[in-house]
Amino acid sequence: MVAEPNIATGLSHGDPVAPVIFGVTLILIAALIGRYTARQLKQPSVLGELVMGVVLGNLLHFAGFELMSVLREGVGCTELSGLVMSGLSLEQAVQQLVGPEYAAGFLQVVSGPHGREYLSVAQAVDVFSRYGVIFLLFHIGLDTCVAQLQRVGGDSLRVALIGVLAPFALGFLVTWWLTPDAPHTQHMFLGATLGATSIGITARVLQDLGQSRSGVAQVVVGAAVMDDVLGLVMLAIVSGIVVTGSIELDEILRIILLASLFIASVLLLGPHIIRALIRLLRHMEVVEAKLFIPFVFVMTLAWLANLVGLATIVGAFAAGLLMLDSHFQAWGDYRKHKYSIKELFAPLEAILVPIFFVLMGIQVKLESFLDPQVLLLSAGLTLVAVLGKLVAGLGVMGADRRRLAVGIGMMPRGEVGLVFASIGISLNVIDKAMFSAVLMMVMVTTLATPPLLKWALGDSTEGKGPDRSVGKQCQ
Repeated sequence: MVAEPNIATGLSHGDPVAPVIFGVTLILIAALIGRYTARQLKQPSVLGELVMGVVLGNLLHFAGFELMSVLREGVGCTELSGLVMSGLSLEQAVQQLVGPEYAAGFLQVVSGPHGREYLSVAQAVDVFSRYGVIFLLFHIGLDTCVAQLQRVGGDSLRVALIGVLAPFALGFLVTWWLTPDAPHTQHMFLGATLGATSIGITARVLQDLGQSRSGVAQVVVGAAVMDDVLGLVMLAIVSGIVVTGSIELDEILRIILLASLFIASVLLLGPHIIRALIRLLRHMEVVEAKLFIPFVFVMTLAWLANLVGLATIVGAFAAGLLMLDSHFQAWGDYRKHKYSIKELFAPLEAILVPIFFVLMGIQVKLESFLDPQVLLLSAGLTLVAVLGKLVAGLGVMGADRRRLAVGIGMMPRGEVGLVFASIGISLNVIDKAMFSAVLMMVMVTTLATPPLLKWALGDSTEGKGPDRSVGKQCQ
């Protein structure tokens, strides 16, 4: 392996946070280059950030840059310390997290003289990226009205149902055909993975195109929230069959009940909680109040969503949905405030969101696709993944172009698909070849969505407007 520049300070010298600063800065520079290049080519910024992550991750990994070898394992680095503290040896924990194919190289890096610094960088970048996607969905929520979601509720529900069931059925049949000797539990788990949707990618593209308030955006966001609940139910069913050999109805009912209770409670109690916080902190300056109250609210709902088994981004979106500038009337007419909530959070979003997309690109391992069997399975999974979500667009009542845009908007699997697949590995129902095929599907659907969505939306002006709005149009 080529010697790597010493980017990590020794444990006894220098600032221990310096490697973290270096790693985050490296990713932000990559995001900036990717964003600039994409805009020069008249493509959404997110596409440039994703591609830059793929190039950076693979090029520097094969050049012997050990930090990048650690970053390519993504969430595994965050979970490593927890597994070691639970009693596993470092070698056992690494084997469980990254698999036998990459375990030896990864173990050599983290056991080396700078292993601790590399893990610190990876964990910090992972945390920053999670904050980024939370703020992205919070921003989308700020641009969305409850009334608008109610108007497209029927469309969103139909899209979500078709978008989970169609990919599951197609995925089961195609994987059964391509791998007839594999157990049906494997086919079912791969089908469930295809039903996932990562709203973060689509949300960013819609934002880049100035379409975050359009009817397409409302349908996709609403469907993605419902998709998250349905996906969890599907995952619970398949996981129960894998673990026990039978369907655990109690677990399925528990997930449905908790998800429904969370969403209903947030919509009913959220405005009252916001008003109570404003009364409690009314002695603060308006800018401070508009920063602290939304921040506390979005983080609390993200945590509560995770507590009941939903994705944190569901809570973040709900927080943005309920947060209105008009709540801050205690400081005078909200339309005359110097800054809106969206403007105050824009700098946080501008810095943290690109970290999420570059990190997703870094985790794409191009060498996984040298196996012909993996490529064949990848092609099959990708085909049905795309078809299954395009079919979901038929749930929209309206023009064919709008249906196509919604179907494309539901395509990216992103981090959600990877999480589902990683659960399959932990249950020993998906092997590394299958995981590589899922990774290829995730990569193609994630990278293809930005240009396809831009093409599908065309020159539509629906939902466009200056980004400097004082909150929602339905204050």
